[in-house]
Amino acid sequence: MVKLDTIVTRGGDRGETSLADGSRVGKDHPRIAVFGALDETNAAIGFLRVVCAGMPEIDKVLARIQNDLFDLGAELATPVSPDRPSRLTEAYVERLDTAAATWNACIAPLTSFILPGGTEAASRAHLARTAARRTERELVALAAAESVSPVLIPYVNRLSDAMFILARLLNDEGRADILWLPGGA
Repeated sequence: MVKLDTIVTRGGDRGETSLADGSRVGKDHPRIAVFGALDETNAAIGFLRVVCAGMPEIDKVLARIQNDLFDLGAELATPVSPDRPSRLTEAYVERLDTAAATWNACIAPLTSFILPGGTEAASRAHLARTAARRTERELVALAAAESVSPVLIPYVNRLSDAMFILARLLNDEGRADILWLPGGA
């Protein structure tokens, strides 16, 4: 269990922070950018959960995702090495695939691109989707420079897909989607 007695440590006052292995990196390091993006994604999903509280099946999935995002952050807190393999498994991605398939079975196929919006819940799911996309971009940049778990990028990619599908589900199963009207029509 984690126990934090002191939140203000002043350890980052010079623009550096510590990783779980004790090493220090700049707060502009790509790994720290991923931490920030994961945090934004998790906060957006928490914001979505507020309006999904009366939907226990959806809320249960969202709660699991929030915990997964902490697991992803914990994985990134210590760089992967041959002596410390990844703790993440394909089960993380499979859970998202299952949720996405379940939700997708309830909505009609797309016939147009859609604009983010519609119901409040769908709008919040779109916000979570865009936060997940930012996380994915930051993670891909980190993976280009350092070794990361092979589960991380697929998980975050599937998360944005799941949030898109969930947004459509929360838009009255797609009936309240706002369709893109190209060319100002």
